[in-house]
Amino acid sequence: MSFEHNKANIIKSIRKAKEMGATYRLGPELEISGYNCEDHFYELDTISHSWGVLADILSDPYLTEDILIDLGMPLMFKGNLYNTRVYCLNQKVLLIRPKL
Repeated sequence: MSFEHNKANIIKSIRKAKEMGATYRLGPELEISGYNCEDHFYELDTISHSWGVLADILSDPYLTEDILIDLGMPLMFKGNLYNTRVYCLNQKVLLIRPKL
């Protein structure tokens, strides 16, 4: 797993989508942590690092300005771990989780 490499690829993809005039950018499942994280998916560090990458992306206002960014990452909610989607627009986040 390489969070820095994944972050660089995500940022590159967002910039390219914006250059092409896109208003929606869709990323793959578990894009932030990497789909091949296997057993690491269950480690709290994976969740922590994923939040760090998301924070870095949101820290640059250009990246989410006027484009809906759809990212995949693990999320801990009420003691349960989810493979979830994160939607970002204009430095705001809406987390989508499974129906409880």
